[in-house]
Amino acid sequence: MELPQSQQAILQRLKVRGPQSVKILANQLAITTMGVRQHIAELETRGFVAQTAETRQTRGRPVHYWQLTARGHQQFQDTHDECLTGLISAIELEHGESGLEQLVARQSQSLEQRYREELGTAGPELEVKLQRLAELRDADGFMAEIRLLPDGWMLIENHCPIMKAAQSCGQYCASELDMFRSLLDNAASVDRVDHVLAGARRCAYKICQL
Repeated sequence: MELPQSQQAILQRLKVRGPQSVKILANQLAITTMGVRQHIAELETRGFVAQTAETRQTRGRPVHYWQLTARGHQQFQDTHDECLTGLISAIELEHGESGLEQLVARQSQSLEQRYREELGTAGPELEVKLQRLAELRDADGFMAEIRLLPDGWMLIENHCPIMKAAQSCGQYCASELDMFRSLLDNAASVDRVDHVLAGARRCAYKICQL
């Protein structure tokens, strides 16, 4: 059954921003706190959200935050996961691990070339290039965004549409980091600071201008 629009918006917000309180969700989505509580209750019943541990404040009552469960995250999974995972297994069986790594490397090179051509039209400013890179990743299903930091930027991927493939082949994650570094070579340093496969809710890359 398809979820109501307000519940989809709540799941989307928790996916992109992480654990949130009812009050914050109400302010962000322009819904009454009572309405958010009702939607949250339904989402909890369906197993899409769960409460985090209490967060104590300096004053007042402890604040309860809500976060996506594993089932909640599955609402954003790519429908081609199973097919891609099966293909990876078949390639590795036929050509071995080295053959699979070579195939992933060629795929990454092709993707990098496409991104490089797009970034070449974005102008020389690093921030403009990063915004365009985030747009490209977002269009490819990674729910990507750029956030400004005091000492650089953060490229955040709130969703991994190839999660199962990455779990089957670590070369995908290594290739992604290498691609970002290559695209921004001589302009910025790139370091992965959050990694879904390491237990984080997202992948994030800190980017600092050289």
